[in-house]
Amino acid sequence: MAALKELPDRLQGLVADALAEVEPGLHQSDVGRVESVGSGVARVSGLSRLGAETLVEFSSGALGLALDLDEETIGVALLGDEAALAAGDEVRALHRLADTPVGEALLGRVFDAIGSVRDAAGPLQAETRWPIERPAPSIMARSPVQRPLQTGLKSVDALVPIGRGQRELIVGDRQTGKTAIAVATLINQADTDVVGIYCAIGQRGTAVARVIEDLRAAGVLEKTAVMVAAGEDPPGLQFITPYAAMSLAEYFRDQGRDVVLVLDDLTRHARSYRELSLLLRRPPGREAYPGDIFFIHSRLLERATCLRSDEGGGSVTALPIVETQAEDISAYIPTNLISITDGQIYLSPALFRKGVMPAVDVGRSVSRVGGKTQLPAYRRVAGDLRLAYSQFEELETFSRFATRLDEETRRTITRGRRVREILKQGRLETLSVAEQIIALQAANQGLFDDITAQQTLDLAQHLRRHAPAQLEDMPQRMMAGETLDEQDWESLNRVLAQLAKEWRGD
Repeated sequence: MAALKELPDRLQGLVADALAEVEPGLHQSDVGRVESVGSGVARVSGLSRLGAETLVEFSSGALGLALDLDEETIGVALLGDEAALAAGDEVRALHRLADTPVGEALLGRVFDAIGSVRDAAGPLQAETRWPIERPAPSIMARSPVQRPLQTGLKSVDALVPIGRGQRELIVGDRQTGKTAIAVATLINQADTDVVGIYCAIGQRGTAVARVIEDLRAAGVLEKTAVMVAAGEDPPGLQFITPYAAMSLAEYFRDQGRDVVLVLDDLTRHARSYRELSLLLRRPPGREAYPGDIFFIHSRLLERATCLRSDEGGGSVTALPIVETQAEDISAYIPTNLISITDGQIYLSPALFRKGVMPAVDVGRSVSRVGGKTQLPAYRRVAGDLRLAYSQFEELETFSRFATRLDEETRRTITRGRRVREILKQGRLETLSVAEQIIALQAANQGLFDDITAQQTLDLAQHLRRHAPAQLEDMPQRMMAGETLDEQDWESLNRVLAQLAKEWRGD
């Protein structure tokens, strides 16, 4: 106080006012020390009150997730750069569960699970933060999956239908078009009220940049959130990313909205968790994966569902992607995910090499929700289509060894080859419901049987371009889910037959 009296009067007043605003008090915090750090994990001591899966903050500002609670030390998975960390650094317990930013402002942005920006659009204006681990909705809060989710792909919408709230696995070898199917589904929601979330786990930066550019070119990036954990990021950040993306999806779901969540891919997620577990000295199991590898995926995917109307009526449709090796879908992680999900879309490398894209293997793909989610128009055309295609696949193999084929077998093989041509679509090319029904019904009517395979797509494009204008309100009724009567189908068949004759020049 003596020193204060020596100051000028005006300055004395300012200092006195500042001191008057100070409220002395004790602030308790748990502080520990880093014992060792390396390879994305750290061992810390001195945090006896730390809870499992809670956050810690290092002196460098990096965050960590407490995973192993031992008597002497705690195993922490790093969520940031470890270059600035060293043994002896201070670490502070935050006493809160790992959380992620959620909100409308995240649409159109690229960011990671803890909220760090990965684009050049400035800081995130997140409304709030939600825990990355949240309980799955109860059974009584769920509603049956009945509303369709259109992907814009004929081979999926007609033969392996997906419903809002379903969990449909996309499985196949690398470079067979798995991500392209998921991105096409996001693009096809451009004219709907469905929110898209693309979650990249352990992907190369160029692959993620290509997806972002595809979304931007299609005009759907502004209604899609992109959450990224790159391959060079710590395994801890890769591990929590799909859970954070699911929490963001649940934020929109709880507003009564429908969400499509793409998880690309869970093979890399499983590998990151295996890496973490081995670094934390947990006992390994089959293929060196820890014993709870099934649980980490089941607790994630169980959160994707469709809620009852009195619970808000929103839904989260999960499209997890898993990579196989040498077409082995009986491997450990693929079989785990097949048993958790409600069906799978299998992409065949053999079809991909033949130029059949999307390379959906109809025989090995299945939707356990089935026709319940299909629009009535699809159910009318898909039954005959699947039967003809299944018979064709059987006969095509045997026909290679036969010298002579009877006329009926020859017709079945011809029809099947035309159907396979019809199911082809360009990368990220999506079609409306009416355009798909027109092409599939034309195949059922045999309009492609007497032309070459190369001409099939030309005729199909001619029908898609000109038929809708002659069908009056039928395309809108198809999309609305109305059941077409026999007179409608006869009218459709007449229009298609007439357009086919015009295309041939008859």
